[in-house]
Amino acid sequence: MKWLLISAGLLLLPAVAQADPCEGRLPERAGEAFAGMVRYVGDGDSLCLGNTADPAAWIEVRLSDFDAAELQSPTGRADRERLFRVVGRRRIDCVVVPGRNGRVIVYDRVIASCRLNGRRVGDLLRAAGGLEGGH
Repeated sequence: MKWLLISAGLLLLPAVAQADPCEGRLPERAGEAFAGMVRYVGDGDSLCLGNTADPAAWIEVRLSDFDAAELQSPTGRADRERLFRVVGRRRIDCVVVPGRNGRVIVYDRVIASCRLNGRRVGDLLRAAGGLEGGH
């Protein structure tokens, strides 16, 4: 009986949230184009997109044209919410670009210039009141 109660209690505990559900293969070459629906927003300048509901196929992107404050900063959560309001659950088109160091993948994210309906996501974020201030 004791083990049954313990087992039932464990089932009722909230699941530990996965920090980053995006596990898809990242494009590796500058100029490579890809597209998909924004499925997850990690912070004010990173997101995951994919053409299916399976996180194993989602591509994690670091926006090349907007540098938001870190999530733990005073504006971090508002920046993440702004990015979601602008592009969440919408299809965006992206092109891989090299970062300052010449690499296209940094911290397990591909650096990309992304557009929503032909408009650069960074421009849309600035138009929505987003201020740059990240690293």
